Amino acid sequence: MRLVWKDFPLTSIHPQAFKASEAAHCAGDQGRYWEYHDRLFANQQALQVEALKKHAVELGLDSSAFDSCLDSGKYADRVRAGLQAGAQLGVGSTPSVFINGRLVSGAQPFEAFQAIVEDELQRASQR
Repeated sequence: MRLVWKDFPLTSIHPQAFKASEAAHCAGDQGRYWEYHDRLFANQQALQVEALKKHAVELGLDSSAFDSCLDSGKYADRVRAGLQAGAQLGVGSTPSVFINGRLVSGAQPFEAFQAIVEDELQRASQR
């Protein structure tokens, strides 16, 4: 199994989501991408640039390095590329998950994923 995470900030719903995606990558420079990511999801009303910087401080990140990264737009191209890739694949909402190329759109129960994985395992065993 391989997990690939791509950015797909829904700026129509969350205008600050693009910059928040960049901020998560800046936290990743310090090995804390997922912790920062989880913090953003838990605080979706606090995604303004100053709040993004405050989250970094509260997680104990090097604030100077984080702020420099965020202010520079270092990861803007990566976030844009994720948006473009998602759009090309037909993604229109989050969460969107692909299992062997099969799109699972929106929040789904565990059983929906389980059924697709089991089906894919059965297909693979028949090859």
